[in-house]
Amino acid sequence: MANIRITKIKSTIGATKRQINTLQALGLRKIGSVAEHTENEQIKGMIRKVHHLVKTENI
Repeated sequence: MANIRITKIKSTIGATKRQINTLQALGLRKIGSVAEHTENEQIKGMIRKVHHLVKTENI
């Protein structure tokens, strides 16, 4: 499996509680924070839910 780097680029003001919980589960708290995960179906689904708040790149 490949690794994926996720960066939080937008605020969670106006986001739903579910989206905020998803970001916390990914390990993203402040704007500019970065988390690295292995690319699997669970992580892809989480990214899909908050794609408008994060930037992703393969590493």
